[in-house]
Amino acid sequence: MSSTIYNALFRKNYSMLGLVFAGAFAINMGYDTVMTKVWDNNNRGRQWKDIRHKYVDEE
Repeated sequence: MSSTIYNALFRKNYSMLGLVFAGAFAINMGYDTVMTKVWDNNNRGRQWKDIRHKYVDEE
């Protein structure tokens, strides 16, 4: 099984490089999503999106 994974993903430089870039992109997107939710939860009620209705008249 390990030789199959090696031959499919790591044997050629371009396939390994593609795997590294795809993994980095996926990790970055996941981290960004989680940290945005943490930030929004910690700052609930103090952000513009939460207090906009107090200052802007919607027509």
